[in-house]
Amino acid sequence: MAAPTTQAANASAEALAENPSRRRLLLIGLSLGYFMVLLDTSVVNVALPAIRSDIGGGLSGLQWVVNGYTLTFAALLLTMGALSDRFGGRRVFIVGTWAFLLASLLTVFSPNLGALIAMRALLGVAGAALLPSSMAVIATTFTEPAQRARALGSWAAITGAALAAGPVLGGVLTDTLGWRSIFAINVPVALASVLITRAFAPETTPNTSRGVDLPGQISAVLALAGLTFGVIQSENLGWGSAPVLAALALAVVAGAVFLVVERRPAGPRGPMLPLVLFRNTTFSVSVLNGLLVNFGLSGLLFVMSLYFQQARGLSALLAGCAFLPLTLPTAFNPIYTGRLVARSGPRKPSVLGFALLTVGAGVLAAAVTGTGAVHTVLIGLGLLVFGFGVSFAIPSLVVATVSSTPKEQVGIGSGALNSARQTGAVVGVAVLGSVLHAAEGSAGGSRTALIVVTAALLLGLVLSVSFIGRNRQAV
Repeated sequence: MAAPTTQAANASAEALAENPSRRRLLLIGLSLGYFMVLLDTSVVNVALPAIRSDIGGGLSGLQWVVNGYTLTFAALLLTMGALSDRFGGRRVFIVGTWAFLLASLLTVFSPNLGALIAMRALLGVAGAALLPSSMAVIATTFTEPAQRARALGSWAAITGAALAAGPVLGGVLTDTLGWRSIFAINVPVALASVLITRAFAPETTPNTSRGVDLPGQISAVLALAGLTFGVIQSENLGWGSAPVLAALALAVVAGAVFLVVERRPAGPRGPMLPLVLFRNTTFSVSVLNGLLVNFGLSGLLFVMSLYFQQARGLSALLAGCAFLPLTLPTAFNPIYTGRLVARSGPRKPSVLGFALLTVGAGVLAAAVTGTGAVHTVLIGLGLLVFGFGVSFAIPSLVVATVSSTPKEQVGIGSGALNSARQTGAVVGVAVLGSVLHAAEGSAGGSRTALIVVTAALLLGLVLSVSFIGRNRQAV
């Protein structure tokens, strides 16, 4: 296959605007990259018992297999957003995709649990480059607000399905080809994504004044790592142990340092997350709700994956198939959500999404302690309602964030949203894993964990009703 020509690789936004077919192909290429990245946040859940059986590890070790990826992913998204603005979204996306492909190959051959966790962390670094850069390319390609909303809805339709489809795909691959195949699947997807993007993505204008905010980056990594370590290791060491207390103290101090250094004035070495963005109420609440929705989604996937296999005795394949009610709405409904957002704005789908998420989690919390046919039906219904909630909430939050961010800071704004979402995923798995560890039984622990999820999503519903789309400026 011939390499794309320089002229094609440097396709202009104007040429794409006159060629809808090229725009659609580009959107597919960007979505494949994002799909692959988000798939890796959820595909591993169903494979956890198989990983433990093969290379060992207790509950805390399995949490680190999940969070090794999301921790570096969340911690580096803001910096990758700044790098996307500095070097151009197209370039950062292509480099990040090649890095993800190579890291996936290395992960397949992990010899032990420690190596697997390390390789998952490396995958998170590469994956962090793809989210803000893909959104920057979309913002450059689709300039009309309604057109951009539809593009983001289609993008979310492909990529939003990755979070929920992960358990299904993970179960199928684990039972047929082994758990290592869940990482090998990234290779052809990454290759297709990078070839399409090289051929059709326009150059995004680099902002050479943007630098890397090392104080902000280091303090963000330390804060998130300290919090995650403290919560997860408290299961084995106890909340009063010196390592746990030291880790939590580090998280508090580093978080305070992050807020202080991010208050610096803008400039070549200015903050990677200008706090002035949070003066827009819609932006602030969208970022917070992004954290809450992933706290609920990633936490639920972790809890229910273990519940299906430990409390219900299902195989990895059947446990993955049990998530189909959650998967199906996320596969098609975000397209409708994108059109709804284009017509009426992000407020209505955000409120509807969080209402459905809250109801779905509540139904699951009520159903997991039973074993009869009625409870099985209720679990399927709860997952279905939850899936529809995801398909309404996530696209609306993406559009709300982009629309409330100045165009020249789209990379930073999208990085903030996605960093918040992945932080929510890290905290969700850590906190709910601790709830499961403290419980006497799998079903009872799952119920308590799902009650926590319901409360978090109810908060998101209140925030959506009160603030999304109000266009007020925070004081």
